[in-house]
Amino acid sequence: MQISITGQHLDLTEALKSYVSEKIARLDRYFDHVLDARVVMKHLSHEKLPNVVEITVHSPGHDFHADCHDADMYAAIDLVAAKLEGQIRQYKERLRDHRAEPSGVVSVAMQTD
Repeated sequence: MQISITGQHLDLTEALKSYVSEKIARLDRYFDHVLDARVVMKHLSHEKLPNVVEITVHSPGHDFHADCHDADMYAAIDLVAAKLEGQIRQYKERLRDHRAEPSGVVSVAMQTD
């Protein structure tokens, strides 16, 4: 999986890059067909919660996107990773339920007298 990390109005440190890479790598255990991920980290000094993290994950058939605002950049990364995990888990459950036996099928037993 390729991870693209960009920063707007902040300096990207190696610690931030490795932390984001670690959080994104955890998504592979839920969904192994992830092609790439784009991470944009912003610092908006005029906002109440100035740190923004946006992550877009591309996979075959579906794209996942989440963003989060927080006062701490690491907390924003944790929250957005949790949102993405929830989206992927929900998508996987929907796929599994779709492939299960159709719920509209009703079995009728015939009685013989």
